Amino acid sequence: MPAKLSVNLNAIAMLRNRRDLPWPSVAGLGRIALEAGAHGLTVHPRPDERHIRFSDLPVLRALIDDAFHQAEFNIEGYPSEAFLALVEEHQPDQVTLVPDDPSQATSDHGWPFRERLGFLKPVVQRLKRQGFRVSLFCDPDAPEDELAAARETGADRVELYTGPYGACFDDSAKAAIELEKLAETARLAAGFGLGVNAGHDLTVDNLPAIAKRIPALAEVSIGHGLTADALEHGMAETVRRFLRACKG
Repeated sequence: MPAKLSVNLNAIAMLRNRRDLPWPSVAGLGRIALEAGAHGLTVHPRPDERHIRFSDLPVLRALIDDAFHQAEFNIEGYPSEAFLALVEEHQPDQVTLVPDDPSQATSDHGWPFRERLGFLKPVVQRLKRQGFRVSLFCDPDAPEDELAAARETGADRVELYTGPYGACFDDSAKAAIELEKLAETARLAAGFGLGVNAGHDLTVDNLPAIAKRIPALAEVSIGHGLTADALEHGMAETVRRFLRACKG
């Protein structure tokens, strides 16, 4: 089965927030993405609400519940008490935990699983008790002992940080090296019974190679590149292009 596509709406929200106006509509473009075949929507509500606002969460939850019952809602963020309260209120299908400082522009590294095991394990267990699937952001070259610690948290999946791979858009030799790192990490994760997601700087050009090299890839979460393409091709056609890319 090809990896499922979750459309990250943060870039759309950031564009909306440049003006005190309701457009572009985060929910409206989320609807178009789902109608075009996207399997879910992803948001990363940061404390300063610089892109996704807290008020977007119930609207997106209702959109999926009312019209797209098979789609999933993925909320990602640093597991502060405030973030966990948002998750518990809005009941996503998946929670992706990232180790970001709130001031970071975007996620740029995975968890040090062994070092933060004592912190992550009770958070993961709290979320699992409520029925959420839990994914942990993971470095592209995480070693075996780190993935063993990820499994010890009780998480269901890891999300491979594909930023270094995406940064090789003009260097195919380097991209091949980064792809092998991702494939090895995915192999190790699968060996511990962890599902594998991926995200960051994925495009219709670099996604097929990942899909072929990691055939068990469960889901990709894509925002920036997809939103950029949507300016040229429209949201619906862009989603269809990314769905084709997910097939390798």
